[in-house]
Amino acid sequence: MDVTDIDDDGGREYRSGEDHAYPDEKLNEILPELLDDPEVTAYLEAQNVNAVTRKGYNDHGPKHIEIVRNRALRLYDLLKAGGVEFNGASDQGLEEADEPVIVALAATLHDIGHIVHRDEHAYYSIPLAADLLDRFLPKFYDRADAVRMKAEVLHAILCHHTEEDPLTREAGVIRVADALDMERGRSRIPYEKGGRGINTLSSRAIDNVALEPGDSRPVLVEIEMVNAAGVYQVDNLLKAKLNNSMLEDYIRIVAVNTRAEDQLVERIEL
Repeated sequence: MDVTDIDDDGGREYRSGEDHAYPDEKLNEILPELLDDPEVTAYLEAQNVNAVTRKGYNDHGPKHIEIVRNRALRLYDLLKAGGVEFNGASDQGLEEADEPVIVALAATLHDIGHIVHRDEHAYYSIPLAADLLDRFLPKFYDRADAVRMKAEVLHAILCHHTEEDPLTREAGVIRVADALDMERGRSRIPYEKGGRGINTLSSRAIDNVALEPGDSRPVLVEIEMVNAAGVYQVDNLLKAKLNNSMLEDYIRIVAVNTRAEDQLVERIEL
């Protein structure tokens, strides 16, 4: 699969041919094989059954993973362009070129624990991802570096949805990017099935999310809401994941209610 064909419906796809603020050759070598891996594909399809079919929750399948991965790489790129230093790969004696690989792998595999259960899924993702990484990483790394890469990917997966705080900025990127998939398309299936829980309704209120270079901080996240229900996505979910992510000082979030007739909440800024 050509990585230039991947789109997150928001026009912010990862394009291998573009210039990036980081060395991208290794990512461009590894990512197509990851996306074409039959076991990975099966996991991404199977993990949506418990989340959506059985629990009526928002999408956690292939589309969610695609969006999170693209936004994680976009977020990482903006942070690197802003001079933010990452510590996951470097603490392990790995190369800067391994940072985006860690981000892409963790973003792709972070939710596979859903095949066991939605509840505590991040913990179930760890052994499943570990087995997959033991097979996949030796194609590109020697044994020692494969272990180090595995360690960093698993750390990022664990910290995306647990009380354990990220200890690396690569992990912080995954934690924040997971919350950035909040637009209305994610809640389409549970909404059409009659789901009216806060996660579904608040997601329906989000029209668009854009990641752009900021003025005062390296990253500006712009969120368009159509009613006040979107506050839950911004203040309860995104804000909670930004806290203690090691990225708080580098990301500015602005959410605006674009519907003039519903001005209960006009603007939120984090």
